[in-house]
Amino acid sequence: MNGPDVIGLFGVAAYLSAYGLLQLGALKVEDNRYALLNALGAILILYSLFFDFNLASFVTQSAWLMLTALGSIRSHIKRSRTARS
Repeated sequence: MNGPDVIGLFGVAAYLSAYGLLQLGALKVEDNRYALLNALGAILILYSLFFDFNLASFVTQSAWLMLTALGSIRSHIKRSRTARS
């Protein structure tokens, strides 16, 4: 196992941690930590793909990262509107 594989596995651990903590009720979808773990997972897996490219995985991880960013922005806007009210 090489360095990029290890980094990719840390990305998988970030994804699984986010999902597990969500299912256990320790995190909520609106929690910034949930978005951070998802973004970290995608970034680390994308890094590993630069060394052993797989198009399907690259598309999946890129989409996951974009959707995480959009969800995080949407959540931030919702919180700022609630705080102003």
